[in-house]
Parts: sequence; C-alpha cells; structure tokens
Amino acid sequence: MQAPGSPTIQSVSETSPAYPPTTRSPLEAALERVGDRWSLLLVDALLGGGRRFGELREGLPGLAPNILTERLRRLEREGIVVATPYSTRPPRMEYSLTGDGRDLASALRLLADWGSRRDEQGEPLRHDRCGTPLEARWYCPTCASAVSDRETDGRETRNL
Repeated sequence: MQAPGSPTIQSVSETSPAYPPTTRSPLEAALERVGDRWSLLLVDALLGGGRRFGELREGLPGLAPNILTERLRRLEREGIVVATPYSTRPPRMEYSLTGDGRDLASALRLLADWGSRRDEQGEPLRHDRCGTPLEARWYCPTCASAVSDRETDGRETRNL
C-alpha cells in the first residue's frame, strides 16, 4: 500500500502517450522473447557458429544444465536458435543461430560495446585496418546515407 502524499509510480508504458496501456512497445516485445541474461549470453556464445550442449555448458559457467536446456528450447520456439541432430542414439543436437538470431546478435554487439565503454578495463570495438573505435549509426539504404536520431520517427526510443 502506498503512503499518503507519496508520488504515484507508473511504468514507462503507462506514461508514454505513444503506446496505449494495452499495446506493448517494441522493446517490451523483444524482451518478452529473449529478455533474460542467459538467453542473451547463449546468443552471444553462438555467434562463432554451431555449438553442442556440452560446449555451451562449458562456455557459460554458472548456467545449470536444466536452465540451459530450457533456454535453448525457448530460443528454438522463438525462431532464434535451430537445433540440428548430429547423433540419433542417443539423440544429440548442435545449436546455431537462425537469421533472426543473427539479427539479435547485431543488437547484442551494440549492447556489449556500450558496456565495454563504461568498464574501466573495457575496450570499444575497433576497426581492424586503422584501430579507430567504431561508432554505430542508423543507415537508410534507399537514401544511401547515415541518419541522425532526430531524423527517425522515434519509435525505438520512446519507452526508454
């Protein structure tokens, strides 16, 4: 129960005029599909190519096998990961990213770069050829030009 005279706390979606309370924002929809730490770390682990269950378990210490199984199944249902059998007896799978998974991985690279720029020991992504830190930009393929934030319709940031 809220104390008398204290401010009312509302969620971001409740205060945003862009999305009625019954409509999810694009960020809410994305987080509903993969909005937990282990799912995102699994996508990151699969960036280099297909991995078997044991390889994923070894690469993500602290992730219990039952949670790994559940997250892989969820990511498969969401169309982010595909499981390909490599053995039938016993049944064994190799997991890899789908096209949607690779698209998500691009967004994760941005998040990882953001994190590295705020970590004392972190290093931003750099251009192999000249060593300059890279910058992310919106790009319009029709106009063949970079687009500033103020030139977008703003949907992707309204609820942040």
